[in-house]
Amino acid sequence: MIDEVTLVSMDDETPHGAANKRPIVVKLGGNAVASDTLSAVADDVAWFVNHGQRVVLVHGGGPQVSAVQRRLRQKPRIVSGRRVTNAATLQTLKMVVGGQLNIDVCAGLLAAGVDAVGLTGASALTLQAVRRPPTVITGAGNAPIDLGLVGDVVALNQRLLGLLLDAGYVPVLACIGASADGSLYNINADVVANRVAVELGAHALVLVSDIVGVLRDVNDPASRVPRLTPADFKRAVAAGTVAGGMIPKLEESFASIAAGVSRVHVVGQLTPGQLRTELRTPGTVGTALIGG
Repeated sequence: MIDEVTLVSMDDETPHGAANKRPIVVKLGGNAVASDTLSAVADDVAWFVNHGQRVVLVHGGGPQVSAVQRRLRQKPRIVSGRRVTNAATLQTLKMVVGGQLNIDVCAGLLAAGVDAVGLTGASALTLQAVRRPPTVITGAGNAPIDLGLVGDVVALNQRLLGLLLDAGYVPVLACIGASADGSLYNINADVVANRVAVELGAHALVLVSDIVGVLRDVNDPASRVPRLTPADFKRAVAAGTVAGGMIPKLEESFASIAAGVSRVHVVGQLTPGQLRTELRTPGTVGTALIGG
């Protein structure tokens, strides 16, 4: 059973309060970008921005990348939710994530009245990265795995992000990092979103995918877990209830909570207003992650 805790909620009546100077970071998975969830999120982002709340949006594009890879006769290789990235895969990521999807997300925000600015790591080192060394990956055995041209974020261009946020723009970050010498790296969008949330001292991080939250039974949306602790997570991984890409998603998020992010929410299949509802009353729409 998950322990009950009190989570700070966002007060609609005080939109210009001090907490709102801390941004909300919203991560959109590829399936969310390709669904009605994008317009629902855009409507809520517009509400936040109009009420003085800063918002940063991060997006991935895994399903779209895999689909284009297959059309190009590339074979996607995913290890416990992490994409192995060679030079050909990186080219596909640049076209799909850094190009089409970044434009689509910005266009969706624009349609809702939001001034969005699309960025990648190559945009003035917004996401500065280094290549990740071979690493043991949870759920993939005990041997270190070389994921290829996959990076870790080592710094953000906080000056650029601050200028945009101060001016009322919403930065839209594609999950491609860059080094100072112009090398490019694939970075899992959840990793990017969590690092951005930590570095910017986010008021909340919301991870939006195609599922309604963490589920006890992946085939039953009604089995959504309202709140999840690190201990619950470990038990769920051991039992096989949490597997695949959900493992790194939750690992990154619990690390962010430990690093000072106030709240992390896992949500999906949103309709207009539900993002605001989840932030006001954590765990009512998705799964609220709890430190401890």
